[in-house]
Amino acid sequence: MFIGLGYSSLKIQREDLQFGSRLFTVHIVCVVVVVCLGYVTASRGLNAAFSHAAPFALRAALLLGIALLALACVPLRTWIQIVRITNPLWLYACGAGFFAAILRSPLQSLWDGSLIDRGRILQVAVFHSVHAILRLFLPDITVDPASLVIGTPRFAVMIAKACSGMEGLGLMMVFTIAWLLYFRKEVHFLRAILLVPFALGCVWSFNVVRICAIVLIGDAGAPDIAMVGFHSQAGWIAFTLVALAFSMATQRFSWIRKMPRPAAVHTGDPANADVRRVVDETRVAGESPATASYLAPFLAILAASFISRAASGHFEWLYPLRFFAAAVAIWRFRHEYRKLDWHFGWMAPVAGVAIFLVWVAPVLLSNGRSASLLESELMALSPVMRFSWIGFRVAAAVITVPIAEELAFRGYLSRRIISSDFAAVPFSRLTVLSIGLSSAAFGLMYGQHWIVGILAGVAYAVIVKWRGRIGDAVIAHATSNLLLAAWVLVCGDWGLW
Repeated sequence: MFIGLGYSSLKIQREDLQFGSRLFTVHIVCVVVVVCLGYVTASRGLNAAFSHAAPFALRAALLLGIALLALACVPLRTWIQIVRITNPLWLYACGAGFFAAILRSPLQSLWDGSLIDRGRILQVAVFHSVHAILRLFLPDITVDPASLVIGTPRFAVMIAKACSGMEGLGLMMVFTIAWLLYFRKEVHFLRAILLVPFALGCVWSFNVVRICAIVLIGDAGAPDIAMVGFHSQAGWIAFTLVALAFSMATQRFSWIRKMPRPAAVHTGDPANADVRRVVDETRVAGESPATASYLAPFLAILAASFISRAASGHFEWLYPLRFFAAAVAIWRFRHEYRKLDWHFGWMAPVAGVAIFLVWVAPVLLSNGRSASLLESELMALSPVMRFSWIGFRVAAAVITVPIAEELAFRGYLSRRIISSDFAAVPFSRLTVLSIGLSSAAFGLMYGQHWIVGILAGVAYAVIVKWRGRIGDAVIAHATSNLLLAAWVLVCGDWGLW
């Protein structure tokens, strides 16, 4: 009971927590130090003393950065209060973590040992499942149970440990448990937990179907598409579909979802059903009806990228699909976008130029070009196909991508961190925390260029906060993308695309 009262008091106090901008600045410095030490540690030719000290300095900077981020988000006195209120729960959690760390090594040895066939249980299960399905489609199928190779004389694959489905099962387990914990007040938890094994079974079954499809595509004469595009994207497509179905099931099944009963509504009231229906539709739709308009273009690009990459080899020939998907989504919600301020000032293109210079700075300093197969793939196309593909790539970079990403990250995420009713939050009220978290999520999309991506996200968010309108961020984003496209086409640095 006391824990419940203390937890409630912490929920009340969370609105008064001040974000430590100075601590967060030092945290950013630690991140830069970690990145630099990582490059130094990986380099060769260091003296013996520094080569031994660098790993320890790297760990120290990493731990210090994590601690500073925690203190920037939640003050030390609140952390102490949390420890006191949750006692002895945190002791149990630490004990469980300690024993899990102790048992990890013997359990891993057991899994890799001969008692369970050297950890190939899932691999063997996938192998036999794929064999059973492919026998229905391929008359000349060949199998090697010892090496777990299956296919045809024209194309074959080996069921490696990475193909056993363990990674997908782990990701789905984390997602389903996190989803249920986040929406624990809106669902019957013990009932909803029954959906988790079903979701895991679906993910594993999709993995079997994925491997079967790889063999069929390769046997049909498209080994590049099978092993490059489809192999890497089909897993994410399956995970996304199962995760979406799971989230929708927890929100729409009345047996799982909790039905709120307003006190003012009496059972005998004939309007009771209408009131309950309105409440139910509101909960299913989400915290704000504007959410779909802000996220639809970005999600359309993601869905189109899954399809285009899965159907491609080394060259994504269906890239124009991304442009059309985003354009359709933007046109669908065009009436909602009229409520936003799309005006911009002279600082927007200036910020775009600055981001472009930061983006190409590593190339200018190294006097080299990024390695890429894109140029040779484009040159293999006919002139009409080549210029059409480049035209759609530039159009997407300058028009649809800036609009979609700014709506999703600056329009939605940066304000959603502040309030569930994000549409009512003015852009001028963006906080350091919301800018930092949304920019970090934005930068992680850019892979090896994640640092520049985070800096770009911060710049776009700052100009939005300063001017109070999304039009400045869109123009800044479009300017940097336009200059980057010009750089790629003029200098031939295709690796930046």
